Amino acid sequence: MPWVEEHERGGTRVRRYFRWAPGARRDMSILVLLGLAIVGYSGTSATSTGGGTGKLPRLGSTAVYPVKFPGWDKKPAPRPKPTVSYPIQWER
Repeated sequence: MPWVEEHERGGTRVRRYFRWAPGARRDMSILVLLGLAIVGYSGTSATSTGGGTGKLPRLGSTAVYPVKFPGWDKKPAPRPKPTVSYPIQWER
């Protein structure tokens, strides 16, 4: 940080103080305003989509246990059969 140490100026003792770098105040103010805009925007968007009542629906589980898949207890599906009945010679 750019601290200016204690020194003497024109016969007067000057205490240690902080000096901003050139342009740092402007950059910091832009950063702070951007942060406030993001926080303000995110805070208002969530409440404005509530549907008018102001209350959001409660989240709950919609799963049904035990999980069952259709056809789970049936016999396995038949294996595919070849579409040709004659031998194919691959070495030509």
